[in-house]
Amino acid sequence: MNIRSLTRGDGVVIGAAVLLFIASFLDLYSIEGASDSVDIPSLWASGPVLLSVVLAGLIAAALIVVARGLPQAPKVAGLDLAPFGVAFAVFAAWSALGNVFDPAGGADNFGGGGDGPDAGLGLILALVATLVMAAAAVATPMVPALKGALLPAARPAAPQQPYGAQPPGGYGYPGAQQAAFGGQPGQPGQPYGQPQQGQPAAPPAADFSPFWFAVPVPRPLFAEDGSPTPIAELAPGTWYLAVEQRGQALVAQTQDGRRGVLQDTSGIQRG
Repeated sequence: MNIRSLTRGDGVVIGAAVLLFIASFLDLYSIEGASDSVDIPSLWASGPVLLSVVLAGLIAAALIVVARGLPQAPKVAGLDLAPFGVAFAVFAAWSALGNVFDPAGGADNFGGGGDGPDAGLGLILALVATLVMAAAAVATPMVPALKGALLPAARPAAPQQPYGAQPPGGYGYPGAQQAAFGGQPGQPGQPYGQPQQGQPAAPPAADFSPFWFAVPVPRPLFAEDGSPTPIAELAPGTWYLAVEQRGQALVAQTQDGRRGVLQDTSGIQRG
């Protein structure tokens, strides 16, 4: 599991799951005027709250994180895990809301039963945690700030050089002088095919040298034969090797050796 493929939204989901787990050990009820000696049960003592709020929320977080962290997440009945995780998160928030409004589960509706207990601290925190989890799960694919990488990408190891030797100055080598994407060595920001004033045209694509890069948000990698179906998804926080340039697109190689075309190269981070 590659934790560097997790997004900021996944981090919010994980934090909400931790808060939910802590809340599950706190009071389920709040009884006005009760003495300190009264033993008020926690969320684990209520079957409906345990199943529909605590476990549903923890399962939701696990499904969302596993679906994001695995290179190829397993499917259930032909469906990805992520939608199941989002559905569990929304269900947990909905159930927590209902239990906060009626923590006694209808037992206070009997004649002479009084108003019954109020929601305890654990139940209120569980509602906050599940609402945050559901909001992050739903909004992450749509909000750019949440789609960013949770952990910064680790720099690829620079090639070993003999003592006293100069590092390779070729375009794209990790640790070499950086040029803006599409530029030439020593000509930062100069796009391919656009000559500088008084200079001949840029060299052909055959002079391209491989370089490491990372994507800012998840992006599909398409087959080199032009098939519209992605063969992989490049995840933020992971370094990939660009082996060829085709116009504005890059031919990239994944960690498991698969090659494909990255059509959207905007905002990539050079290694």
